[in-house]
Amino acid sequence: MQKPSQPIAVLGAGAWGTALSLVLARNGQEVHLWDRDEALLQEMSKARCNRRYLPEVMLPDNLIVCDTLPKALERVQDILLVIPSHAFVAALHQLKSLRLPTHRLIWATKGLEPETGHFFHTVVEREWGTAYPYAVLSGPSFAKEVALGLPTAVAMASRDKIFLAESAARFKGDAFDVETTDDIIGVQLGGVVKNVLGVAVGISDGVQFGANARAALMTRGMTEMIELGKVLGARQETLMGLAGCGDIILTCTDNQSRNRRFGLALAKGLTKAAALEEVGQVVEAVYNVEQLCRLAEAHEVELPIAEQVFRVIKGEIPSADAMKVLFQGRSVSI
Repeated sequence: MQKPSQPIAVLGAGAWGTALSLVLARNGQEVHLWDRDEALLQEMSKARCNRRYLPEVMLPDNLIVCDTLPKALERVQDILLVIPSHAFVAALHQLKSLRLPTHRLIWATKGLEPETGHFFHTVVEREWGTAYPYAVLSGPSFAKEVALGLPTAVAMASRDKIFLAESAARFKGDAFDVETTDDIIGVQLGGVVKNVLGVAVGISDGVQFGANARAALMTRGMTEMIELGKVLGARQETLMGLAGCGDIILTCTDNQSRNRRFGLALAKGLTKAAALEEVGQVVEAVYNVEQLCRLAEAHEVELPIAEQVFRVIKGEIPSADAMKVLFQGRSVSI
């Protein structure tokens, strides 16, 4: 399919927002990048790179850094939100007075609404109604590698077939592939669970539990994710694909992952606050682990790994003890 000719607005100039903007710009599209951090935008405009997050990559001329949100939305039909989960609702509220009936929404935020535990498609329908087409992009993707043009494959989900095809076409390029599905719940669930499993494996590796434990945690975590997915209406093939299994492998095995690094910091005995300071960036699992546990409890699904991660983050149990709980002789049906 031919790529849409209209510009696209990207809201969020962190590492991931900048990396996706680069993908879109390299595909020949005009990109309007905006962020709430005025100092960051000024620096990016002057340096023509994101020195704070991706200093190695220069911004092409068709990636326009906009100093106001209305400027970013000029001549735009599609809006891409790349912001932390705790800011998602605030962004929708900010856009309400500026949105047009023709606007369409994509988000690359992985998480749940912190206050309610709702998936973001539910939040969009609650805040904007059901008239606006929407899609979610997720999957195994470190921002630095995407920005450098290294091969990457992600998943995109929407129930609007036309919008899904057009949105995927925007992103597809020589080194960036997009698999499409209408399983909006499965794609989002994978992005939530992988964050928490990344922390769990980081803790396990940090307390020197070894490669066997890492493999067990990842495998059991995938099983728990699939069990929860069943009752939520997600498809198993989605969770075993890029958005689930793929993102879990990436997040759990490479120190580019903020969630994994946060787990490693907790394993050293740091408090949540100190571990977050050491990571120095948003760690989505901190915002979402409690809501994931509540979601599972409401649907009577056991998520022992998430439960132990939550206990460690709250300071209820030392990291090593939490991992020991997970490996005490469990009887698991297969």
